[in-house]
Amino acid sequence: MTAPSPLVRVESLGKRYGTTHVFRNVSFDVARGEFVAIVGESGVGKSTMLNCLAALDDWDEGRIALDGHDLGSLDESGRAQWRRRQVGFVFQAFHVLPHLDVAQNVALPLMLLQRPDPARVQGMLAAVGLGGLGDRLPQQLSGGQLQRVAIARALVHQPPLLLADEPTGNLDPRTAEQVMDLLIAQTRTHQAALMLVTHSSAAAARADRVLHLSAEGIAGT
Repeated sequence: MTAPSPLVRVESLGKRYGTTHVFRNVSFDVARGEFVAIVGESGVGKSTMLNCLAALDDWDEGRIALDGHDLGSLDESGRAQWRRRQVGFVFQAFHVLPHLDVAQNVALPLMLLQRPDPARVQGMLAAVGLGGLGDRLPQQLSGGQLQRVAIARALVHQPPLLLADEPTGNLDPRTAEQVMDLLIAQTRTHQAALMLVTHSSAAAARADRVLHLSAEGIAGT
């Protein structure tokens, strides 16, 4: 019986700034329904790796494919359309829009896809512990609450690829555990691929695999 093809395939990926390698010789696959944590020392390019996987950043060597489609073949417009449909990204810096209220921020991916669904938005807000706060503006929320807005926004359109950069870094331990529960449940239920950059040993311990990134490449456990 033939093994299913991976959702994400990275082959010999390399990224440079000028003549300095951020990382190189990075190869790995991620299956549907799999949770992979990326760990490593500060400055080895973990966040840059996520940006490459989201086609937000260019790479200098190698290949990235999602579901068999080569991301390097897409122009900027094609990448933006692909991200809109296929990627949920939890940024370390939140990137919520200050002029939109909480519910509007979470609804944004659905609106861009012309699939408005207020009930799903409210359900996602409840799932991240923000039920009843949909009409608040971002400046009225704490850092931990803003992180949960970012997580709800990343999950609301049920993308096949979930990318998270330190998603529990601004959360208390109990809320962090709840957020990890939600990310993992989304991954399993919708057969998404979750790739999470973290310094948290508790978060990494819940992954199916841990990849250790260094300037020379990547190693798995």
